[in-house]
Amino acid sequence: MVLMSRLLRLLPAGLTALALAACGAPASEEDGAAPRVVAAFYPLEWAAGQVLGGHGSLSGLTTPGTEAHDLELTAQQIASLSDADLVLHLAEFQPAVDDAIAQSGPASVMDVSEVVGLIPAAAAHVDDHADEAGDGGEHADETDEHADEADDHGDLDPHFWQDPARMATLVEELGARLAELDPDNAADYTANAAATAEELQALDEEFTTGLATCERREFVTTHAAFGYLADRYDLTEIGISGVNPDAEPSPARIAEIHEEAARHGITTIFFETLTSDAVATSIAGDLGLETAVLDPLEGVTDNSPGTDYPSIMRANLTALRSANDCA
Repeated sequence: MVLMSRLLRLLPAGLTALALAACGAPASEEDGAAPRVVAAFYPLEWAAGQVLGGHGSLSGLTTPGTEAHDLELTAQQIASLSDADLVLHLAEFQPAVDDAIAQSGPASVMDVSEVVGLIPAAAAHVDDHADEAGDGGEHADETDEHADEADDHGDLDPHFWQDPARMATLVEELGARLAELDPDNAADYTANAAATAEELQALDEEFTTGLATCERREFVTTHAAFGYLADRYDLTEIGISGVNPDAEPSPARIAEIHEEAARHGITTIFFETLTSDAVATSIAGDLGLETAVLDPLEGVTDNSPGTDYPSIMRANLTALRSANDCA
């Protein structure tokens, strides 16, 4: 610092100003990419992109085709967090991201679980046997098994983005946060957030209307990622496995799914794009049922039933209406 001060005294006034600007300006101002936002996985990345519009820069930590639950970060990704103006993540959903944030110390971090309001993980796959299990009935062991799976992700279900109303809450908060970080473009962020929230509210209305009158309210999924959708639209998700998509169902759980599918008149076993469809195909084959994709929207690939959050959500709505014979 002493050497720098001496050098600055030797420079003409104009050059001194330039030197100070070069040394003291934040990197975000130098590269014209302020604010720089990093999002942990796809739904957060989509929301941030909608609010940013043409301003700043945005990068995602979970690359397309990667299972979000099992994300591992490169050294370069971890280092990038320290340069970010805002990091969006969901605490306890991706432990590697939580660790990287603690290690890199980014300027501003937004844990979206503090914004959207999460529901208990158990609610993501509550079925008609819940009361029996609570009384110590024959399904008590199965309930304990699902409870153990829930513990892997904490006590709360992370998949809030399956509820468009919660996504609307997120984008509105993002608009406010980005306006604080970049006051010069605050009006744009506020307007973008409002427009996106309106789009999400329209999507919510489509789901409400589309799922209002159905032959059945139950649906079976390989991965219990649709608890928020079920909760929002008065459906019951029956998860073959719990909130962890890598968990293998026990023979007892598969037998239970057979019973529930027959009892509820299930027509379709849903699987997802980023994991194997073997379990869904096996159960559907045993029961003479159909299989179909219900996308948990943890990432977008060429196999996704749409190209972005709204189109994939609408594809999910179409699949549910077909499987449940909705009017």
